[in-house]
Amino acid sequence: MKQIVILASHGRFASGILHSLELICGNKQSVIAIDCYVHEAFDLTVTVDTLMETYKEHEMIVITDIFGGSVNNEFLRYIKQPNFYLIAGLNLPLLIELTTQLNGGGVISEMIRQTLANSKNMIQFCNDSAAKEIEEEEF
Repeated sequence: MKQIVILASHGRFASGILHSLELICGNKQSVIAIDCYVHEAFDLTVTVDTLMETYKEHEMIVITDIFGGSVNNEFLRYIKQPNFYLIAGLNLPLLIELTTQLNGGGVISEMIRQTLANSKNMIQFCNDSAAKEIEEEEF
């Protein structure tokens, strides 16, 4: 079954992070970005319903910017659909690891869980990390 990753955000965050992903990892044909609310005529429900119909034969991983935000909530309507996976908290480490792991086979839900755990470790308060590194070098 083909896989598709949909990045969806308020404003232009989705297309911006896709650009960053492609700068680092090359062109990603299986990743699309949906920038929500950037045009006055934008209709989130119609956009989501169209995407769900267009890619209904795919394993679909949707990554939204904010848990509980309007974009996330609109996709949440499809949470019980087979082969549909919804992640909130779009960030570049998560996206890089997820897209590089996708074609490796295995159970997608487990791969997503592992990717989430790994990407959480990439979020750091660098002041503390640097201080800890200096402490360790002193011994």
